[in-house]
Amino acid sequence: QVQLVESGGGLVQPGGSLRLSCAASGRIFSIYTMGWYRQAPGNQRELVATITRRGSTNYADFVKGRFTITRDNAKNTLYLQMNSLKPEDTAVYYCNADLASLATTLENYWGQGTQVTVSS
Repeated sequence: QVQLVESGGGLVQPGGSLRLSCAASGRIFSIYTMGWYRQAPGNQRELVATITRRGSTNYADFVKGRFTITRDNAKNTLYLQMNSLKPEDTAVYYCNADLASLATTLENYWGQGTQVTVSS
């Protein structure tokens, strides 16, 4: 069974930084596009950033210049470096991946989420 497990969330002051990680585990054959999404209370889940297996990235306008998405294909791990954090970045951050396991061709998976709170 495939799992995505996020870590690295927490409480940080405005202007601070956090680094989120998402580790994929299980009988994985290959991971394709991975991404980070977030959902604040009362809001819909929204795209933060995505990265292809080859490293091509895409960012939401509200994080451009502040967040950086990277991945380590050898470790099946996704990262999100978040700098210059603002109170409006407060949300649950979710990892997402399109991957093929040893039992399936291609499916989309979500992690359980990690809380990021930006507050003084």
